[in-house]
Amino acid sequence: MFSTFQRLFEQSLRKRPLLTNYVVYVSFYTAAEFTQQTVNKYYLPSKPDYNFASGARVVLTGSTLYAPTLYVWYKFLDRKFVGTGMKTVLTKVLSDQLFMTPTLLACFFIILSILEGKKDIFEELRHKYVKTFLANQSFWIPVQTINFAYIPSHLRVTYVASASFIWINVLCYIKRQQISGTQKNEPSK
Repeated sequence: MFSTFQRLFEQSLRKRPLLTNYVVYVSFYTAAEFTQQTVNKYYLPSKPDYNFASGARVVLTGSTLYAPTLYVWYKFLDRKFVGTGMKTVLTKVLSDQLFMTPTLLACFFIILSILEGKKDIFEELRHKYVKTFLANQSFWIPVQTINFAYIPSHLRVTYVASASFIWINVLCYIKRQQISGTQKNEPSK
């Protein structure tokens, strides 16, 4: 059964790599968002209900932002820096973490703020960006080192999507944190 799924997945990656990676990202973002909301529902004192609209915004933003961007980005890195030697791997990791990551994190917060109808679409970015970036570095530097050193290029986005399940839970947790000194982050009317 698993070998059949693996064969079909690899065929799909060869024939439709972008679509396949998009589906993988939608799946992992959905699972991570649902996990985060379930944890909140059962462990927070306020016991919030599931928020499907919020979940849909996160899944839409994450999957449409990350899957195509990373697909193109990793192809670029693999063409520009060929090989799996330590210097090449470190160059790819540093390029990823110093160029792509800051942009993707900023876009994540800004796009979600737009979709939420917030008046100040940069407020969350200003308050949460540094904490998110530092958490990102501690998680993704080891993950990306493994990615660029050992994962075949056609499986890079899928590997990252799999690791993203953990990261997305962290990102959703940070996203849900209230900004200190302000009212609850409600969309504008």
